[in-house]
Amino acid sequence: MARLYTDEHFPRESVLMLRTLGHDVLTVQEAGKANQRIPDDQVLAFAASIQRAVVTLNRHDFIKLHAKQPQHAGIVICTENPDFVMLATRIHEALSDVETLSGQLIRVYKNQ
Repeated sequence: MARLYTDEHFPRESVLMLRTLGHDVLTVQEAGKANQRIPDDQVLAFAASIQRAVVTLNRHDFIKLHAKQPQHAGIVICTENPDFVMLATRIHEALSDVETLSGQLIRVYKNQ
């Protein structure tokens, strides 16, 4: 399963479900980096340094980052979904089709 790093605004309920599905998920809060206004490029760099793909709802900024810095441990961008279990399930399904997350931009949509 995937090694993931969720950014500050990613729903906790989805994190718990991703863990139930077998993914190794570290949150910004667990890493001691919450409420510090860390720029997105530094979030991506930190995740890469610990070999984890970033999971985020901040699609716009991370698409730009991927274009500028394609060497990373992976980025999973998601559309907002109030059904947190479904969000985690869609992420899990998207990741099951990927051999490696390194350098990948994975798009997860509410309605796929």
